[in-house]
Amino acid sequence: MPALQPQPKTITLEQYEALPEEKRVEVFDGIVYDMSSPSQIHQSISMQLSTVINNYILRKKGDCSIFSAPFDVKLSDNPLVIVQPDIMVICDKDKLDEKRCNGAPDFIIEIVSPGNPSDDYIRKLYYYKNYGVREYWIVDPRRKTVTVNYFERNMLNIQYSFDSTIKVNIYDDLLINFSNITELLNI
Repeated sequence: MPALQPQPKTITLEQYEALPEEKRVEVFDGIVYDMSSPSQIHQSISMQLSTVINNYILRKKGDCSIFSAPFDVKLSDNPLVIVQPDIMVICDKDKLDEKRCNGAPDFIIEIVSPGNPSDDYIRKLYYYKNYGVREYWIVDPRRKTVTVNYFERNMLNIQYSFDSTIKVNIYDDLLINFSNITELLNI
C-alpha cells in the first residue's frame, strides 16, 4: 500500500487577495500555482493579437472589452479557481468589477510558455471548457501553431500553422492573419 502524500493546503479568496501584489499566481481548486514571467516573444505576440482584436472591437463599436494579463478571472468561488489569461475578451460588463472578471470571459488566448506547455494544453483547456469560456486559443511559438477550441459547437483542437488566417468564432467577421503577425515579429 503506497504511503499517503501530504496534500497542498487550499486557500480562500480572502487569502488570495492578501498575497503580495507583485506575486504572479493562479489558483486551481484552491491550490496556488506560481507563474513565471513571460518571454519577449510571448509579450510581442500578445501585444500584436491584442491590437488586432481591440482595433476590431473599436471599429465595430462593439460591446466587448479586451484585457491582458495580469488581470484576474475568478471562474469559481468553491473550489476557488482564479486564472490570469494572456488575452481575454469579455462581452458581459456585469462580470466586471474593479478587481477582476467574475465568471468566464467569452474568448481567451493563452500563449504557451516553454517551461510548462501542459498547463495551457491540458489544465486550462479543462477549466475553460467546464466553466463556460466560449472560445479558447492556444498559441504555441515553439511549434508555430494556433489551436482553436470553440466550445459552443464542440469544434475542439482545430490546429492552424502560423501562416494561416484564422476566424475568431465568437464574431461574424473577425479574421486574424498570423502571417502578418509573424512577419512583423520575424518569427
